[in-house]
Amino acid sequence: MSNLKELTWEHHKNAERQKFVKELMSGNISPERYATYLYNQYLMYKELEQVATELSLLDDLKAVKRTDAILKDFNELWLALTPPITMPVTAEYIDHINSIKDDANKVMAHIYVRHMGDLSGGQMIAKRVPGSKRFYEFSEDVPTLKEKIRSKLDDSMADEAKICFDFATKTFQQMTDDVTC
Repeated sequence: MSNLKELTWEHHKNAERQKFVKELMSGNISPERYATYLYNQYLMYKELEQVATELSLLDDLKAVKRTDAILKDFNELWLALTPPITMPVTAEYIDHINSIKDDANKVMAHIYVRHMGDLSGGQMIAKRVPGSKRFYEFSEDVPTLKEKIRSKLDDSMADEAKICFDFATKTFQQMTDDVTC
């Protein structure tokens, strides 16, 4: 059994402490702000899931794929003709994923942080954000999906998981800094 959760706990908690997370959890986030967040998440998840699929990391985890659900939620909420701004952290994250695309363990660390987060805290966020919330709906039992992810983890992924948490923190900070809205 992996100790990844304990090894990354401080980075995880730091991400959760960000002001934008409080806004997400408040139940008062506007559809436009949430759609901006979703748009940037979509771009990041699209790259991550494409690389993970190429490495066969999602062969038995198809139900965790979020890209299509995020895009549907975004399209439901975003009414403008032009897309929202892409945050600087989004481009940085995509570049990072491409820099590790040949290392299945590093990519799996990102699946752990992002997708396990959707299966856990995402379930609480879903109760408080606007729209249909497809992002947080899974076609397979959540505990089963969590166990499938856990079975692919080992402690050597901790450093890369911390990097992923740092990207999440930076995303939340840039949303707070209002660079997107």
